[in-house]
Amino acid sequence: MTNTALIVIDMQNSFLHPEGENFYPAAPDVIEPVRALIQAADEGAAIIVHVCDRHREGFADYEQPRLPVHCVTGGFNAEFFEGFGPKGRAKEIIITKRRYSAFFATELALFLHEQGVKRVVICGVKTNVCVRATATDAFANGFEVNVVAQAVNTNRPNLGEASLEDIDRYIGKVVDLETGKGLLA
Repeated sequence: MTNTALIVIDMQNSFLHPEGENFYPAAPDVIEPVRALIQAADEGAAIIVHVCDRHREGFADYEQPRLPVHCVTGGFNAEFFEGFGPKGRAKEIIITKRRYSAFFATELALFLHEQGVKRVVICGVKTNVCVRATATDAFANGFEVNVVAQAVNTNRPNLGEASLEDIDRYIGKVVDLETGKGLLA
C-alpha cells in the first residue's frame, strides 16, 4: 500500500488544446511539469488519479449560471489532452467530477482512505478554481495536501498567486517540482 496519491486535475482538451473552449495561453506551461510528476508517480509507489471535468449534454447543471456549458461528455473538449489520462498503469484511476473539487460528490475520499493514502500531491488546471477547491476538500477529508507550484496555473495570475498563498498558509504546502517528485517516490 502507498500512502501518497498524485491528483492530476483537468488535463483535458478544453483547457490545453489551442482549439479548446477554455484554452488560455499559459495553460500549456503545466504540460511538462505534470508529465514529470506522473512519471515520478509511475516509477514510485504513488497512486495516479486522473480527474476529468465532464457534464451531460442537454441537462441542467448547477455550474451553468456561473459558467457556459463545457466539457460535454463524449465531445472533443471533455477528452484528455494528448498524452494524458490512463495508460494502463497498475496504480491509476479516473475520477469524473461535475463541480470544481475532485472530492465533491465523487468516491475519491473513500477510495483514497481505503488505499491507506495519507498524502496527496495536486497538479493541473486551474489554480484558483479546481486546484484550490480540490486542495480545500482534500484537507477537509484529512489528507496532507501538497500543491506543486510549477505544475498548476490559471488565466487569472493574480488569483492563482493568492490561491497558492492561501493554500500554503491554511490548507497544506506549496512545493516546487523536485519536492513534488520526491513525495511520489
